[in-house]
Amino acid sequence: MELLKKFVKLLVAGMLIMGLAFSAIGCGDKAAENKAPADGAKPVLNVASETTYPPMEFTENGEYVGFDMDLIRAIGAAEGFDVKITSLGFDALIPAVQAGTVDACISSMTIKEDRAKAIDFSNPYFTAGLIIAVGQNTEGISTLEDLQGKRLAAEVGTTGLDASNKIKEKDPNTTIKVFDSVGEAFMELEKGGVDAVINDMPITAYYIKTKGKDKVKMVGEVFAADDQYGIGVKKGNTELLNKINSGLDKVKASGEYDKIYEKWFGEDK
Repeated sequence: MELLKKFVKLLVAGMLIMGLAFSAIGCGDKAAENKAPADGAKPVLNVASETTYPPMEFTENGEYVGFDMDLIRAIGAAEGFDVKITSLGFDALIPAVQAGTVDACISSMTIKEDRAKAIDFSNPYFTAGLIIAVGQNTEGISTLEDLQGKRLAAEVGTTGLDASNKIKEKDPNTTIKVFDSVGEAFMELEKGGVDAVINDMPITAYYIKTKGKDKVKMVGEVFAADDQYGIGVKKGNTELLNKINSGLDKVKASGEYDKIYEKWFGEDK
């Protein structure tokens, strides 16, 4: 009799364990279903950007706006994505893509060899180039050689900073102040803390038309004129890269790209 009781207890315990196991499996399926888009909902493309770079990406009335913001949303629409923008520091964009915390980044990011080793880039979507900016009343600066021994400012992680560092290599007396945003670099220029800022030409031109009007001017010629921007995705994510390139092609073919360009730069591409 005692043996029979033990057997019954073991049988009941086994049934309880099996029941919990099936329950756990059922919960796992339900969680997977909750993560999937609801019927009719579009998949979300999570995109990071350093949103202090007008007119390419900046904040206005609590929303992320600018050329890049319009473009990535148009690409998303063309490929059936809803686009969600996350604002990060420029030097945090590539690590975020590598870690998979975002799907892609778009932030006036020049396609460079060292960056292309860390992430994959879309086809180029914008040709920029660099320009020197100085105070409105500054004279005697128009070339990179003129900047040797001067006080320079640039945004962290940018090609403008790379150009500044090359000047310092030629003349160690050159000093460089590095800022988290190009707006801060321009503010330092306006108050006389530096002699010049090296930055992307379109962004510099926009700043001079807006906040820097009658305070800052561009000098000299555009250099590094073949610098091109690309959209970054995680290394090996060929499926997403193909979708972004496909969307970019569609946006250009439809004329939407030209409309976005004219909206932010006041002229046809």
